[in-house]
Amino acid sequence: MNRVQTRPATDVVVETRGPVSLAAPDYARAKLTAVLERLDEPVLAARVKLTQETNHAMDRPSLAQAVVNLNGRPVRAHVAAPTMQEAVDLLHARLAARLARVRHHWDRHRHHGTQSVEPGTWHDGAGHEHRPQHQARSIEERRVVRHKSYSLARQTRGAAVFELEAMDYDFHLFTDAATGSDSVVYRDPGTGGHRVASTGPAPEAEPGLSVSTAGVPELSVAGAASRLELTGRPFVFFTDAETGRGNILYHRYDGHYGLITPAQ
Repeated sequence: MNRVQTRPATDVVVETRGPVSLAAPDYARAKLTAVLERLDEPVLAARVKLTQETNHAMDRPSLAQAVVNLNGRPVRAHVAAPTMQEAVDLLHARLAARLARVRHHWDRHRHHGTQSVEPGTWHDGAGHEHRPQHQARSIEERRVVRHKSYSLARQTRGAAVFELEAMDYDFHLFTDAATGSDSVVYRDPGTGGHRVASTGPAPEAEPGLSVSTAGVPELSVAGAASRLELTGRPFVFFTDAETGRGNILYHRYDGHYGLITPAQ
């Protein structure tokens, strides 16, 4: 008798916030399970967060986020849509694409013995239309409500792009392995590719990865907040006037600020 090998089903944990419909968690669990069942690697954990905003002025009040631990490598996707079903469908597609690219990278490493990452291969043309909207809040109300400090990974620029995309971040702060400088990689809204900025000398451009030649300003957190409001950009990368390290101040979706600093 032939026995069909089946992998153990992964328990997809679903968390809800706000007035999420009773059917949405089961729908999200089924959609995520369908993605995970196609994977060969062990899935150590899978978590989904569904958030239904109550602000009726928002065009995309339904938010969905998933984090999958794929054999020790976290992979994340984060989306927003007009309805929760649309958000879950979009999450399903975006997470599947990211898992496929992570697996492709591993496959290349196994067969070719290289850990290089080609930044341009991550471009999917998705833009930012899937991102949650920023809540309206006056400048006077805005505060730094989240401060994350951690030891920056020492990475090649290609590996930093890999981290950015695998985790579906808008930016990623790291230490450039080639220069030892605090650096940030982010999606270039002009080209749809990736761009890097560094506190040290500007690194050389690579295929699919452009380089910011603008100097990184030395600022206080208050000065960074002023620049953030003046430029209208989603974040500002700056050298902290006290520590001399590269920091990021960014707009959170709740209308406040978040601050990322390297651990001293």
